[in-house]
Amino acid sequence: MNDLEVRQLRYFVAVAEELHFGRAAGRLGMAQPPLSRAIRDLERQLGVTLFERTTRQVRLTAAGDVLLREARTALEAVTAAAHRARQAGSTSPRLRIALKADVDGGLLPQILDAYGTDDAALPPELVLGGFGKQPQALRDSLADVALVLCPFDDRGLDSEPLLTEPALVALAAADPLAARTRLCLADLAGRELPGGAPADHGPFAEHRSGAGRPASNLSEIFSLVETGSVVFFSPASVARRYPRPEIAYRPVSDLPDSTLAVAWPQDARSPAVAAFVRAACAVAAAAPAQAQPPVRSTAG
Repeated sequence: MNDLEVRQLRYFVAVAEELHFGRAAGRLGMAQPPLSRAIRDLERQLGVTLFERTTRQVRLTAAGDVLLREARTALEAVTAAAHRARQAGSTSPRLRIALKADVDGGLLPQILDAYGTDDAALPPELVLGGFGKQPQALRDSLADVALVLCPFDDRGLDSEPLLTEPALVALAAADPLAARTRLCLADLAGRELPGGAPADHGPFAEHRSGAGRPASNLSEIFSLVETGSVVFFSPASVARRYPRPEIAYRPVSDLPDSTLAVAWPQDARSPAVAAFVRAACAVAAAAPAQAQPPVRSTAG
């Protein structure tokens, strides 16, 4: 059997994720007939059936399930190899730090200061991305180290916890629930998170349900919260940083604490990565206990 090509794996993954040949073809920027032929050729090459096709639906077979897991891993490795080669060949190497803007527990400035004193330090470059995007940035070698909220997809990654703090719910100050000093998740029934998932299912409901695309930044999220359109689960440090008169932050008794961690690829051998991790852990260990945020934000 001939080795599989990257092109074949990309075609297969597109169909496997869309479970629709027409949508997969559109995603790949090609016509449907050649995509269908490519998948049939792949099945003949492997000697297995990857999809069950009917006039009404497309479903993965057991063999297709296995190939999907392996193909994703292989494509991630190919993408990462290209990025690592470019990074290694750069005339000005940098330490790329992935994070969601303002989701750093207030520690990033001190971490960068401590990191900069290490002989192994490289110039830092911040790689900003949406919530939950940082682990994949590490696997794709778009970043060398990351600050992430737990739990996260830790495939192929190592991590160290830095800071654990209360997680709060941000809701419109005019919301009747804002009149209460403490809530539970069940109280949030009927309210939605920024991506459309039910708020009473908890802060990770959108990851589990594949809910719609959430608002892209905190400013957009807070604007939606102020209008009462959504509620938002926020680490206490974010609540302290963004007091807004039209938003109330409330503790939720059955909401798990928010833990910030530093993460890096398991196969990382960079002295700069090690220096950043050391600095992050040292700063977090020395950080004073965080003050409790106000339950109702105030201007100024």
